[in-house]
Amino acid sequence: MHKNARLTPKGRELMVGRLEAGQHQQDVAQAMGVSLTTLKKWLRRYRAEGPAGLLDRSCRPRCSPRQLSSQLTEQIIGLRRQRRTGRFICGRLGVSAASISRVLHRANLSRWRDLEPRVPVVRYQREHPGELLHLDVKKLGRISQIGHRITGVRTGRLRAHKLGWDFVHVAIDDASRVALASVATDERGDTASALLKATVAHFRERGIRIQRVMTDNGSPYVSHAFRDTCRDLGIRHLRTKPYTPRTNGKAERFIQTCLREWAYAQAYPTSALRTTALRRWIHHYNWHRPHSALQSAPPISRLRLEGNNLLKLHT
Repeated sequence: MHKNARLTPKGRELMVGRLEAGQHQQDVAQAMGVSLTTLKKWLRRYRAEGPAGLLDRSCRPRCSPRQLSSQLTEQIIGLRRQRRTGRFICGRLGVSAASISRVLHRANLSRWRDLEPRVPVVRYQREHPGELLHLDVKKLGRISQIGHRITGVRTGRLRAHKLGWDFVHVAIDDASRVALASVATDERGDTASALLKATVAHFRERGIRIQRVMTDNGSPYVSHAFRDTCRDLGIRHLRTKPYTPRTNGKAERFIQTCLREWAYAQAYPTSALRTTALRRWIHHYNWHRPHSALQSAPPISRLRLEGNNLLKLHT
C-alpha cells in the first residue's frame, strides 16, 4: 500500500487490533501504508469513542461561527423575490457577494427566470373526432432555386422578401390527429375561412361533424369573415390566451413536423414543387406515419372508417 492510503472501517479495526496486541506503532503504520500521524488519529478516536470512532464521518465542521443567521438568509431571499440584484442586496445588508450567491443558489433563485413560477403543463385530448379542430398558419419564403446553404453559391440568388411568401394553413383534429394543410398566397380571413369550410366538408364526408375550432389571435382568425363562417357552420370558435401558444400545442407541434419532414426534408428547386410534395406528405402523415400519441398507430386509425367512407378518404 502507498503512503497514506485511505483505510476502510475494516482496515481501521485491523490496525487498532494490531496496536492493542502490542505491535509497535511505526511497524503497524508501515504495514498498513499510512503515516504515523494518521495512525495516532484513529487510535485516539478509538480510545475516546470505541468502535464508533472508526466509522466515516462528515467533513462538515461542528461549529460555523461565521455562518449567516436564518433571519439574514430570509432577508436575502425576500429581497431577491422583490427582483433585487445581488449587488443591491450586498449594499443593503452588508453581506459579501459570495455569501449572497451561495444563499441564492441553495434557494434556486440565482437566475431571473427562477423567480417566475413555472406554469404547470396541462395535457388534454378530446375523446371523439370532430370535438375540437386546431387551426394555424405558417409563413414560408418562396424559392426559385436551391439555396446557397446547399449549393454554396451566393451570386445571382434572390432574397425571399423579393419573391414573396407562401402561407401554409393547417388544420388538425384533436382526438384523431388527422390533419389537412394547404398553401395559399395570403393569410387573410377569407383564405382561412375557405380552409375551414374545406376541412368541415372533408370530415363530414366521413361522417364526422366539427363542433369547435381553436386558433390563436392572429389576423385571419379575428376577422369578420372567419367569425361569420364559424357562425354559418354552427361551430364554436375558441381562442388561446395571448402569448400562450402551448394552448394550441397540437397545431404548433404539427407545424414543426411539417417543416422537418416536408418543407426542409429536401432541397426543392421551386416553391411549386414544394407545394406539390405537401399533398403526398399529408397522405403519408395520415395513413402511414406512426404517431407516438396514438400508440404508434397512424391518425387514420382513430376514425374507424369502413366501406365507402374508407374508400373516399383513401382516394
